[in-house]
Amino acid sequence: MMRDHYVFSNGRLQRKHNTVYYINEQEEKKPLPIEKIRNLHVYGEVDFNTKLLNYLSQYDICIHIYNYYGYYAGTFYPREKRVSGFSLVNQTEHYLHNEKRLYLAVSFLQGAVHHMQRNLRRYKEKTAETVSAINLELNELQTSTDIPTLMGREGRIRQQYYKAFNTILNQDFVFEKREKRPPRDPLNALISFGNTLMYQTVLSEIYRTTLNPTISFLHEPSTKRFSLSLDIAEIFKSLIVDPVIISSINKRVLTKKHFVFLEGGNLLLK
Repeated sequence: MMRDHYVFSNGRLQRKHNTVYYINEQEEKKPLPIEKIRNLHVYGEVDFNTKLLNYLSQYDICIHIYNYYGYYAGTFYPREKRVSGFSLVNQTEHYLHNEKRLYLAVSFLQGAVHHMQRNLRRYKEKTAETVSAINLELNELQTSTDIPTLMGREGRIRQQYYKAFNTILNQDFVFEKREKRPPRDPLNALISFGNTLMYQTVLSEIYRTTLNPTISFLHEPSTKRFSLSLDIAEIFKSLIVDPVIISSINKRVLTKKHFVFLEGGNLLLK
């Protein structure tokens, strides 16, 4: 079964006998059979060479690189093999046509809000007011006539949703406002970390289609980012990332002791 592999410690990755090996600083080898690798996520200081990259490219395996603080730095992206001029033309046409773009953008948000409400209804005795408030905003989504208005409503929905975490969580993880660069509290750090993993997972799946990852509909396309992955990840952040965070905190799998608080209000997840 193919799955993603995560490398958090320092060492090196190399190809040997048609198998990928991870070798740590103690020269201990761990084989990673090529047929079981979906993507590689590298957080530690890891060495690899072009021999490995050429081998991974043959199997369409992406390597996602993160810096010391866990922020996404970049991706080794194998040569595109699934290209389609027809798909590119139609994807661009949907971006340029206002009604088609709005339809897709609203659909992404409806999927996201559906899963937000599902998460809140598991604690319906505590979150009934929040669910009602989100429903009011949800009814207004389809009346939006432009993307900025739609994004404004999405921002208000998400702000109410995250504030409900204060009543859902059993520990003193407090949400005041969404802070990303950098996250200033443990809950924001967990949300950012989980969302980053989701963005790279979605990007890896887009790579395996004929879609262009730079042409998006909800988020505005720009330089130096794969904005389509942000669009599609909206659905899966509240479906996968948020329930994992809530469960990990409430079951005390994660506590405040798993964070390192730095000067200036920054913090790191151990």
